[in-house]
Amino acid sequence: MNRTKIPWTERTWNPITGCTPCSIGCENCYAQAILKRFKKPTGVTLHPDRLDEPKRLRKPSRIFVCSMSDLFHEDVPPYYRCAIWLTMKNCPQHTFQILTKRPERIPSIAPALAENVWLGITIENQEATDSRIDNLLHSKAKVHFISCEPLLGPIRLPVRELADPASIDWVIVGGESGPRPRPMNPDWVRSIRDQCKTAGVPFFFKGWGDKSPQLLDGVEHKEFPA
Repeated sequence: MNRTKIPWTERTWNPITGCTPCSIGCENCYAQAILKRFKKPTGVTLHPDRLDEPKRLRKPSRIFVCSMSDLFHEDVPPYYRCAIWLTMKNCPQHTFQILTKRPERIPSIAPALAENVWLGITIENQEATDSRIDNLLHSKAKVHFISCEPLLGPIRLPVRELADPASIDWVIVGGESGPRPRPMNPDWVRSIRDQCKTAGVPFFFKGWGDKSPQLLDGVEHKEFPA
């Protein structure tokens, strides 16, 4: 289990690697690029030797689960996913952060989650938002969050009052990295920032996708759920 430069988490845990594209947001996938560079399989691959890694980490940490895959991918066997759920439940000292582009599988796979699991979806434009958001918001996770990365178009979020259990609790925004990144319009980011501010939702700006400062209009935004 590795420390990571991803600014909204502290470590990555990859008991699964590899995935398959399912939307335009996948076109320049960093995980696929890394696997290809090191001549590793790009399809879904299980790593049972990594299942117990969080148990060996005593310091409470934020852990991004399957940063190199999608835990909800249809090629992940149910028994193996159950083993991952069990590890998270048995490590209450950690906060586990899960992102998926396959939220339609949430109701059958994760009807309820441990208190220390934050569940999120990756969205890139309004079409992805409209098709993925409902399954996330109706899941029984302590924290529902959204990662707009790569942000490829303007997004109007269905933000609700924080007292509503079916609410967005956290929003992350970032541009595309790697070769030939698709552009991110600053006005798209400003709009999401303003929507979050109006609704009282924590907003985290990851950056523009390149090595420029992670600032929006000269301000750093690195808010987390309470």
